[in-house]
Amino acid sequence: MERTLGQLLSRRAYLTPDKEAWIGRDYRYTFAQVDRRVDLLAAYLRAAGVGAGDRIALLAKNGEFHATTVFAAARLGAIAVVLNWRLPAPELQYVLEDATPAAFVYDHEFASVVAALEGVPAVRVCSAPDAADDSTVDYREVTARPWQPLEPVPAPAPNDPVVIMYTSGTTGKPTGAMISHENLLWSAQGCAATLEWHGGHRFLLVAPMFHIGGFNPVVTNTVQGTPCVYLPDFDPVVVWDTIARERITTMMAVPVMLQALLAVAAATEVDASSLVNVTCGGSPVSVDLIEAAGRAGITVQAVYGITEFSGALTYWTREMGIDAAATQGRAMMFGEIKIVDADTGRDVPAGTAGEVWCRGPMVFTGYWNNPDATASALIDGWYRSGDIGLVDERNFLHLKDRLKDMIISGGENIYPVELERVLARHPAVREVAVVARADARWGEVPVAHVVVEPGSTLAAEDLIAYGREHLASYKSTKDVVFADALPKNSVGKILKRQLRAA
Repeated sequence: MERTLGQLLSRRAYLTPDKEAWIGRDYRYTFAQVDRRVDLLAAYLRAAGVGAGDRIALLAKNGEFHATTVFAAARLGAIAVVLNWRLPAPELQYVLEDATPAAFVYDHEFASVVAALEGVPAVRVCSAPDAADDSTVDYREVTARPWQPLEPVPAPAPNDPVVIMYTSGTTGKPTGAMISHENLLWSAQGCAATLEWHGGHRFLLVAPMFHIGGFNPVVTNTVQGTPCVYLPDFDPVVVWDTIARERITTMMAVPVMLQALLAVAAATEVDASSLVNVTCGGSPVSVDLIEAAGRAGITVQAVYGITEFSGALTYWTREMGIDAAATQGRAMMFGEIKIVDADTGRDVPAGTAGEVWCRGPMVFTGYWNNPDATASALIDGWYRSGDIGLVDERNFLHLKDRLKDMIISGGENIYPVELERVLARHPAVREVAVVARADARWGEVPVAHVVVEPGSTLAAEDLIAYGREHLASYKSTKDVVFADALPKNSVGKILKRQLRAA
């Protein structure tokens, strides 16, 4: 039985060796060819000293290079630390120091970023290194070697972590969610059993693979034997061209991507005849967006996913009724949800709002190097999502608010405390609180409410620019509201609910 990612790929290559597997701008590989390339990279890494439990840092955009690295790590029992390439060097530096990888695999376009990092391991593989760089191995040479089967290595246990994805922490520091072979396989099986997604489809992967919503499809496509077409960046015109050329039937998108695709479709002629559906998630999917897509001939499957659940937790399809489209739908196959009182941990009556907890074989194994955060998040096999919601009489989940004040902007998670700590370092800022503001394009954007130091002056644009100097641009505040004081309760805690309502 296939219980690890390495075994899964080998079995798929055995079943459909000549079927197209991974397709990009300048390559087309069958499942048999993919399986061999994974063996070649795994063999190199093993010879370089990478073994079971070691971390392999991976900084790469969507493509077979990224996917091959993760599966090669899986073959060795190692762990791929999937890095968000949108982060600036200081944030990547923290992750590097926390994960302590034994190897670093990266796209050539990030060579300058890697060069700026301290403590990069000596074992390095680059997609196309500079000719003058003699410290890095060329991935093209590794995968061009005469193929020999990878010498047997002890198979990892199904519950061993195979991927670590860092998410912005509520304390301002990223936390590494450890996701096991078993987690990913069960999540893929849940998608296959619940959504319209099968081997006859052709999947376009343009959602970033450093998010679980971008990587989960690679595993699901391997389970189903579905060809996966990779795009490294999102450009709506390029996406439409690729859909037409490759006869794409399905894809994953966040709402802002779908909005951009619809805008292009409204302005020019596109060929959507091959599309069966688009799975949309990462931030709330509005009824207006679902209906606009329907008018353009695009069927939407909406999902509510969580990194710590290894992918989608709930789903909505049109068969459930457009009247339920404003909900998050029902729990995926093999998963379950319950609503509890956030203070007591006790179940609340049906229809009552509380914290959303979820359980199933997809629940992650814990946070890397952070037992306290793990103990807080996992209670008797249940994961505490930090989201507030209720389940109605038809078992549809309705999300109401976020216990952790997280902002979701264009599918990206933004934690206000991280931005607050940066802005508070500005010499003219006395107090700052960041909350979400609804936005037609991005879903939500961060807005900073600021009290300026007496005698100081500060322009909104200057504070926005200051934030962008220290954090990724998508995390930066989009507006600044100046106030004489911030609302607080009797113990001095800032009342963010009042700021959101202002």
